[in-house]
Amino acid sequence: MIEAAGQLLSPPFVDAHFHMDATLSHGLPRVNASGTLLEGIALWGELKPRLTQEALVERALRYCDWAVAKGLLAIRSHVDVRRPVAGCRGAAACARAGEAVPRSAARGLPAGRAAALAQRAGQPEARAGQGVDVVGGIPHFERTSEQGAESVKILCELAAERGLRVDMHCDESDDPASRHIETLAFHTQRLGLHGRVTGSHLTSMHSMDNYYVSKLLPLMREAGVHAVANPLINITLQGRHDGYPKRRGMTRVPELLAAGINVGFGHDCVMDPWYSLGSADMLEVAAMGLHVAQMTSRTQMLQCFEAVTVNGARILGLDEYGLDVGKPADFVLLQASDPIEAIRLRATVLLVVRRGQVLACAAPAQAVMSLPGRPVTVDWRLQR
Repeated sequence: MIEAAGQLLSPPFVDAHFHMDATLSHGLPRVNASGTLLEGIALWGELKPRLTQEALVERALRYCDWAVAKGLLAIRSHVDVRRPVAGCRGAAACARAGEAVPRSAARGLPAGRAAALAQRAGQPEARAGQGVDVVGGIPHFERTSEQGAESVKILCELAAERGLRVDMHCDESDDPASRHIETLAFHTQRLGLHGRVTGSHLTSMHSMDNYYVSKLLPLMREAGVHAVANPLINITLQGRHDGYPKRRGMTRVPELLAAGINVGFGHDCVMDPWYSLGSADMLEVAAMGLHVAQMTSRTQMLQCFEAVTVNGARILGLDEYGLDVGKPADFVLLQASDPIEAIRLRATVLLVVRRGQVLACAAPAQAVMSLPGRPVTVDWRLQR
């Protein structure tokens, strides 16, 4: 018997977009001095030849420890499988890490779910497998828009042929002409992949004109394409070429939700070539998404909590997820009275339970006070 004492019971947190192969590599072989996306990509190119599977597994396992302690039990990891440097080393390492932590996730890494992050049209066929069960891609990094569109077609056809899901890094750019999400929605419809396809980042949508977006959103909804925003990283990496006013860069989360499109949030990076911060705390991700998108109504704040729980579970296809009777006993207990308070306080995760087994626990956060006539302790919760 677990006494919850009026604290918030929630299904586990879900990270719909992460890079397990790069996590905790900050400072290897050097620090990203500018903090930009392009220097991060260049730095990753320097690091890849030095990677070993053992080091990847060790860092992934360490991150899994952090994740479990924060109540994060399902992660979709995008893994770089591009030749000639890394081959499938990253995918195999992440799969090994998932196998080594079977208790820690509802499904998805850290329990073996990974997306193959392929680039260059025509190359991905040899890379589906080896622990990879989601087809990924980066169409906006192809040499031309035409090649990007062709890569989306090839990758979606591969996923349809093999019965896999699709999750593309799509239009991670400030360029409003980067419109591969439209192509992704088209091929999702054409191949009958409804509900199995995700467009991640979608930051170019922040810069698109409203008329085009009014056409695009219904296309995405009709195709059943999910969307993933990565608030911490989008707000950090985008708008770097701007003076003032400076674009926020995150995709149009409220508009996507209003159009009936399922939106999840991802952490994307933790202490890697692109981002030197982070701790696997999905409440921090939800809080940044709330602020950047100005989602401050009660309904919208609850939507931000759902973006790191139930919406992400839909994206990953976690059929057994949730607190309904008959579901597996997977849950977290948070030091908060409701989801909004949990976001406000980045609530302490008091208890993490997987299949009825306690994986992590923590003491409540509080300060001991010495103020005459005032309370002995403070826990920052609003007592009514």
